[in-house]
Amino acid sequence: MTVRTKIPRKYQPKGFEIIYEDDHLIVGEKAPGLLTVGALWERQHTVHNLLNQYVRKGNSRSNKVVFVVHRLDQATSGLLIFAKSERVQQQLKDNWKDVIKTYYAVVHGRMEHKSGEISSYLVEDEDYVMHSTMNSNEGKLAYTAYTVVKESPKFTLLKINLLTGRKNQIRVHLADEGHSVVGDDKYGRPDTKYPRLALHSQAISFAHPVIKAPLSFESDIPEYFTALVGKA
Repeated sequence: MTVRTKIPRKYQPKGFEIIYEDDHLIVGEKAPGLLTVGALWERQHTVHNLLNQYVRKGNSRSNKVVFVVHRLDQATSGLLIFAKSERVQQQLKDNWKDVIKTYYAVVHGRMEHKSGEISSYLVEDEDYVMHSTMNSNEGKLAYTAYTVVKESPKFTLLKINLLTGRKNQIRVHLADEGHSVVGDDKYGRPDTKYPRLALHSQAISFAHPVIKAPLSFESDIPEYFTALVGKA
């Protein structure tokens, strides 16, 4: 079932809109540019830290924290799940292969095939850049399924089912196909500038780890995406 919790705007963490909360989970939508968790260059302004402050309700002596279930790249927007206990976090991670994850992306050019599946083994180099390899001893197997939603002369809007969840997987796989994500200066075209990375975590469905009821969440496709290709 699709559910939504009404959180008053004044309590919403800036950059992360909470759309569902219960005693075990928080689900929300991350803005592009905000880190999921801390990095070497930024420790405080992250979704993880914002939600820790949120669950403490202004009590500086509270030791309440949330637990990271999965991550989105800093430049990627969309849906994220956080757990309120280590037990729930582990249950979700143990069953992560059963979670249905849908993304939308705008890529350069037109895809030769209107739907398909991309697979490779992904390996990270010393500069934290991911690369595809066909050597199973070097990397972790990754699968990305896609369907063309709409095309323009320069761009294509894709609906993507993330069948595995490797770091930078969608961005690497689409770049491998010669159709990098618009605004991707790491795997795409650093010589062209766009307002943001055109990659969005649009829908996620899973069984509640405690009550076992099916949960489904969706967010709107960013207007920037449809501005590039026209309304789907």
